[in-house]
Amino acid sequence: MDATARLEAYYDALRAGEPLAPFFAADESVVKFGVSERLVGGSEVAAGLRDQTASTTDWTVESHALRVTDRDGYAWFSDAVDLAWTDTERGVGHDFETRWSGTLERRTDGDPDPDGTWLFVGMHVSVASSLD
Repeated sequence: MDATARLEAYYDALRAGEPLAPFFAADESVVKFGVSERLVGGSEVAAGLRDQTASTTDWTVESHALRVTDRDGYAWFSDAVDLAWTDTERGVGHDFETRWSGTLERRTDGDPDPDGTWLFVGMHVSVASSLD
């Protein structure tokens, strides 16, 4: 699986309510910025993603401008994504135009796939809004 397919698989897992932590490296240097949170370190990212999956449903993830470049075991990406979900604890829906960027690293140590697995080592999701 290449880096683009890995990112698309992440979008699919988000839509389906599947576990998201396996897409991220477990390193303590990993950082994930979401619409309303900053998670630092593999264990904090994993816990935050578990909480998100447990407390949300009905995800819409519509990619409009995915660009991925990979070289020598590293990849970086950007995208414009229409993102919507329901907060099951509050019964409130959210709908945003978002911007995504991040970095992946292909890890081969102990991986049964000879090509390795692409893991996020950094992700940033922000709300796209105009200054006008």
